[in-house]
Amino acid sequence: MPELKAFTDGACSGNPGPGGWGVLMRATDGETVLKERELSGGDPATTNNRMELMAAIMALETLERAAAITVVTDSAYVKNGVTGWIFGWKRNGWKTASKKPVKNVELWQRLDAAQARHEVTWEWVKGHAGHPDNERADELARAGMKPFKDRK
Repeated sequence: MPELKAFTDGACSGNPGPGGWGVLMRATDGETVLKERELSGGDPATTNNRMELMAAIMALETLERAAAITVVTDSAYVKNGVTGWIFGWKRNGWKTASKKPVKNVELWQRLDAAQARHEVTWEWVKGHAGHPDNERADELARAGMKPFKDRK
């Protein structure tokens, strides 16, 4: 069974501002790359956190059938949210511990639904630290942002 990984990243020019998300999907047999796919997109007016969430969502929604996948993100917001905070938010009716509405709630709900179909392992890597697959995801995110940034 191939090992499946998705390297995700978001980018924003200004926060808020034009933004993009990028995903490098890779299936390996442990050593050899069997298949790679690159995804990217953007939004004319968004935030970095929203683009980080969109990258993770698109990685999971792109899979046509249930799979075991490792999602690698450089966003502590996404990693901590999906592996910790989300359980309390759901229990509290999508409110924070201080009873305020969860920011980006529609994206968190979409991510929650997308990951429910799969067996997901979440990994965090330090961004902009020379990790080649994270750097590629960053390039894809910037490419997704480019058409919106150029309109300024």
